[in-house]
Amino acid sequence: MDVVREFRNGALRLRVLRHAAEAEVHGSWLTEELAARGHRVSPGTLYPLLHRLQEAGLLKSRTEVVDGRRVRRYRTTKRGKRVLADCKQVLADLADELE
Repeated sequence: MDVVREFRNGALRLRVLRHAAEAEVHGSWLTEELAARGHRVSPGTLYPLLHRLQEAGLLKSRTEVVDGRRVRRYRTTKRGKRVLADCKQVLADLADELE
């Protein structure tokens, strides 16, 4: 078991939720934004993650056509925002304990 990898995967989920809580996002934008923050995420990792978050009720999506291409845009649900807030508190508590 790779504990660091599991922690990073959890952090990745939280970053996706945070971005989608701030504004509507789409996969290619998320890929670029996450890469700028040190997360090299392939489409084969990102899109299944987005779908799992949606299935869990943490994200909602809509599809639109832009320049003849279908683009799926994601936004955090009310439940997703509550989960994000709860996770932020857990991380803050953990940070305090680790100091």
